[in-house]
Amino acid sequence: MPPPPRTYPALAARLLALPPSCGPARLVAIDGPSGAGKSTFADHLAAVLVGAPVVRSDDFRVPWDADPLTWWEPLRRAVLDPLCAGRPAVLRRYDWHRDRYGPPEEIPPPPVLIVEGVGSAWAGSPAAYRIWIDAPLELRRARAIDRDGLEYADAWDRWSAREAAFFAEDRTRARADLLVDGTAPLPTR
Repeated sequence: MPPPPRTYPALAARLLALPPSCGPARLVAIDGPSGAGKSTFADHLAAVLVGAPVVRSDDFRVPWDADPLTWWEPLRRAVLDPLCAGRPAVLRRYDWHRDRYGPPEEIPPPPVLIVEGVGSAWAGSPAAYRIWIDAPLELRRARAIDRDGLEYADAWDRWSAREAAFFAEDRTRARADLLVDGTAPLPTR
């Protein structure tokens, strides 16, 4: 097994060398618990993979008390099935602040599709490459409260317990191709 990539450009090169896993796309799943740094990592990777779309679990309506995979079926129908068939996908991203879906957005079949969110690398994912990002619980909770607001602290605590149980049952981390410390992301050069 080759050593883990140490920069985003090295990771991008590795991803582009993989065989497609969803139609013409190499699906890269960025998974880990809430507040670990998945979104930031996905944004950095997408910037290096110019034109690589990022689809997030947050693009779908997932209530705080829902199963962590609540978003997977809508993702499959709207994005994965069309892309796996070599057709453009049409996604309407959920706006959490307005509690409604945005306008349709076409996603042509890309060389790399980044799917980011809790459950993106689960056993049923057609991922070509799985990235697991984690950080200490206290830091993840502080990030989540900073992001979502103190009024969601109790909901986040319950969500955190549900996602931990899901990850343990699914063994998501054990399937990862790359483990990333969410406190020290990869350098861009």
